[in-house]
Amino acid sequence: MKFFLDTANIEEIKQAHAWGVIDGVTTNPSLVAKEGGDLVERIYQICQIVEGPVSAETVATDWEGMVREGRLLAQISEHVVVKVPLTVDGIRATRILADDGIDVNVTLCFQAAQALVAAKAGAAYISPFMGRLDDISSDGTRLIEEIVQIYANYPELGTEVLAASIRHPMHVTQTALAGADVCTLPFSTLRKLVNHPLTDSGLKSFLDDWAGVPDPDVAGQVERWLAARSGD
Repeated sequence: MKFFLDTANIEEIKQAHAWGVIDGVTTNPSLVAKEGGDLVERIYQICQIVEGPVSAETVATDWEGMVREGRLLAQISEHVVVKVPLTVDGIRATRILADDGIDVNVTLCFQAAQALVAAKAGAAYISPFMGRLDDISSDGTRLIEEIVQIYANYPELGTEVLAASIRHPMHVTQTALAGADVCTLPFSTLRKLVNHPLTDSGLKSFLDDWAGVPDPDVAGQVERWLAARSGD
């Protein structure tokens, strides 16, 4: 499963990218507005960092406006994926943009039938919002499972399932078990994926024990051993 970072914060993207586990980035109008600054320059900077799919969302609500904005956004970088909402106008724009050879991420999906329509329109990605469904006591994981199964029945559709609205690490595990192609998550959730109290306590125990040996410098020991072997 691919990891996309759900943010428009440059420092968060740089940190996550340095870990070597980020495959792309998703943004939306709310995330970009939160950071401020120039939209176009920010999308360009993100594309330069990750060199992978970067979703940039249109804000027009009519299909003509979505197509115009989408075609322009796609010119910022080859990595830009145009993001449109799952509305009738969004579906119409998806077909036009897809026929232009532009990858489209159809967002705000809340039922499997919507995902099928988006795939038929040529969407490269479908973004079901599992967290928002869980927020209203609906089953977000089940939605991911249904979409994955439908797409598996018709592989010619070629649309990837991008699990969105991730709230916590359990959502990441659930989406992976459900077979999602991509999980887009906030930086705070990404950090939580590698944190566990037993990991911390286990590491502390190992280091405390090792501190008592006569020569705790592992790198130095290896360098001296290699140097001694070089003369053999």
